[in-house]
Amino acid sequence: MGFDQVRQRRLSDDIVEQLEKMILEGTLKSGGRLPAERALAEQFGVSRPSLREAIQKLTAKGLLVSRQGGGNYVVENIGSTFSDPLLHLLESSPDAQRDLLEFRHTLEASCAYYAAMRATEMDRERLRLAFESLLDCYSRADEVSRAEEGAADANFHLAIAEASHNAVLLHTIRGLFDLLKRNVVINIGGMYKQRAETRDMLIKQHRELYVAIIEGRADEAREVSSRHLTYVQEVLEEVRQQVQRTARAERRNTM
Repeated sequence: MGFDQVRQRRLSDDIVEQLEKMILEGTLKSGGRLPAERALAEQFGVSRPSLREAIQKLTAKGLLVSRQGGGNYVVENIGSTFSDPLLHLLESSPDAQRDLLEFRHTLEASCAYYAAMRATEMDRERLRLAFESLLDCYSRADEVSRAEEGAADANFHLAIAEASHNAVLLHTIRGLFDLLKRNVVINIGGMYKQRAETRDMLIKQHRELYVAIIEGRADEAREVSSRHLTYVQEVLEEVRQQVQRTARAERRNTM
């Protein structure tokens, strides 16, 4: 009977496994720089040659990139669900904007549910900071730009995804991050014009979502998230119908 030789596991393989885990769970972010070699070797309790070997393996896998004189970075396109050309197509299509809201409905409700179940104290602190940043934008309604408010809104939902401790949900949200920001920027202007109470409603809904997650009420967090996006869909449908009626009236005037 023949036996296969047992290969001795190299220390660098253990380092690779640890770094891959940190990338997957979002501790090391897309485009983020790794700590300096000396600090990272000390953190792991390994030699710098073993660490360098691990970095070379991850570079070969396409997960890291080394920059001359600038250290090692997680590649930019980790979790990039859509390419830039497709982002522009989605951004300019009303149907695609509707599809994105439908997708967010399912995705963000799940994130909220798991965040309420699994959030740690550190997660809750990050979520608190993101929520306060969003409130600050709402409080400066006449000063804040749509881009700033869109970024704060998207960051709040990203913090919820991070607190879900679900790697697939997190990287999907991260991959969609730019699209989410643009979606919010496009939506909020029309929504605020359509209904006077919209800003107050969004503040109320985001606050209810935040509190439900912080207090660990998972079913309520999912329901609030769903209700929030249903409201957004309803207002945007009103906006769409109003635009169509206006365009129809203008065509009649030119006949």
